[in-house]
Amino acid sequence: MELGISSFTYGWNVGVAGSMPEKAMDETDLVRQTLDFGLACLQIGDNLPIHTFDEDRKNNFRSLIKQNGIRLEIGAKNLSPENLEQYIDLCAFFDSPLLRFVIDDDDYQPNTYNIIALIKDILPELVEKNIVLGIENHDRFEAQQLAYIMNAVGHRNVGICLDCVNSIGAGEGLAYVASILAPYTVNLHIKDFKISRLPHKMGFTVQGEICGKGMTDLPWLLETVKRGGSCKSAVLEQWVPPEVPLGVPPGDNIAETCRKEREWAEQGVAYIKSLMQ
Repeated sequence: MELGISSFTYGWNVGVAGSMPEKAMDETDLVRQTLDFGLACLQIGDNLPIHTFDEDRKNNFRSLIKQNGIRLEIGAKNLSPENLEQYIDLCAFFDSPLLRFVIDDDDYQPNTYNIIALIKDILPELVEKNIVLGIENHDRFEAQQLAYIMNAVGHRNVGICLDCVNSIGAGEGLAYVASILAPYTVNLHIKDFKISRLPHKMGFTVQGEICGKGMTDLPWLLETVKRGGSCKSAVLEQWVPPEVPLGVPPGDNIAETCRKEREWAEQGVAYIKSLMQ
């Protein structure tokens, strides 16, 4: 299992609408950071959508990846036929072995049977181009539904991108989700979190934490996924609580959030490395 970082390791530094840093990180910065960490895996997600790159930018990025021997993994959202076809072509262009997809988008929520039919239709192309499609557990879909999709497709070129925390959105905890989805997992999204009771005691908040200092039992998770036998990569993602409310114009506070995010990344990568040695 190869360790890497993601554009979602640096969500604030890459930029969030309404709270952009003065100098946002781009794909070149992420390659440089990957190398600085001594890593060789980078996942570019839908917060830095590769389909928006012009031809020169795509060519330059491909050259940079190849020159530095980096395993590039590509991420997208909205698993429609058009988007899936477009991103398979991008994976082929970049020689990316993994295409991670979040199924839903704000105005697109296909049902289980449509998803299965779509994946089966595109499966020969995935096989021909040697691309593994990783479906991410992301809010709406419960673990059993995702397992049903995997069993219905039943092919090694389709698996699960297992995120440590997303299934909270479906009311499910990591131990339960991993017990079901670990055998199908082809990519792991490592992130840490904490749950805190609100001051009035009527509810909780869920927010990110420095990897290794929150509630994710990462040693157990790595061992569980390793036993599954299919996971090729693990990337660090982060939910860094902002130092500025969303929607506030950029300034010193967003710069502080970005600085904190970079510090968390350094600590998180060091911690994960210590577990994977």
